[in-house]
Amino acid sequence: MKAGIAGALTRAFITSPLTPLFLVAAFVFGLVALVSLPREEEPQISVPMVDIILRADGLRAEDAVKLITEPLETIVKGINGVEHVYSQTRDDQVMVTARFLVGTPSDSAILRVHEKLRANMDRIPVGIPEPLIVGRGIDDVAILSLTLTPRPEAAGRVTANDLTRIARELRTEMAKIDNVGLT
Repeated sequence: MKAGIAGALTRAFITSPLTPLFLVAAFVFGLVALVSLPREEEPQISVPMVDIILRADGLRAEDAVKLITEPLETIVKGINGVEHVYSQTRDDQVMVTARFLVGTPSDSAILRVHEKLRANMDRIPVGIPEPLIVGRGIDDVAILSLTLTPRPEAAGRVTANDLTRIARELRTEMAKIDNVGLT
């Protein structure tokens, strides 16, 4: 039976006296790459996000979506370097978040959003106050969120005030831990 290309190549590598030399060379190149490439235990990755918060007093969420959220999303999507746009609309408030490409300087991202909004404020309905623009980074994203609820058997005995008191005590204790941010 005649061997195909894979079989012939395999036979050539098995019988060749150069195969051990290739293996040693690959191992040496791998070691050189491992030693020479920089590594960080906790690399600093810049993924800037910019929140745009608008008060829309008196507007229901359904109306705010059409009048504010959709035009604002269109404006933000036109900003250079924006990778994703997220929005959250509720009664009396709209929040649109722009996530920029990895490596975009945070200050530059905030400035781009500010300039683009200034140039397009005529697309936002009259009477809506100027937006609050807040920059965030990857370190500002919560990795833990807690919700306190009573056990079903204790639901009648535990009040909202009890849960609020426990939450405040928990917050105080968590604030004592190094590198923990509370929002």
